[in-house]
Amino acid sequence: MKKLLIVDDESEIRDFLSEFFIGRKYTVVTAATKEDAYKALQEEKPHVALLDVRMKGPRDGIEILHWIKEQKLTVKIIMVTAVEARDIIQETASLGANDYITKPLSLEYLETCVAQKIATLMTE
Repeated sequence: MKKLLIVDDESEIRDFLSEFFIGRKYTVVTAATKEDAYKALQEEKPHVALLDVRMKGPRDGIEILHWIKEQKLTVKIIMVTAVEARDIIQETASLGANDYITKPLSLEYLETCVAQKIATLMTE
């Protein structure tokens, strides 16, 4: 089963994306804080994580990305943000983010990205 972690401090976004991906036969886990994300990453072992760059703290998503790299987790990372800043895109890419998507989200594009990341995992 395909497992997806959605990390966003906005409950409306978490709920909307959860429903969307559950409807497409994904197992979905959500986290509202970086602490919840750490726990979910360790316990649930998702294939892909959607990380909001800016949550309660302006760099929470990047801090989670740092942690994932330190832990050497195999999860594929898609950064999601309302801000398209070249420095943040470069930083997250250097930390191992596999993609960077700006809001408002195209659900079709997001689903394609998630599916591609899972397919890549299956062939590694």
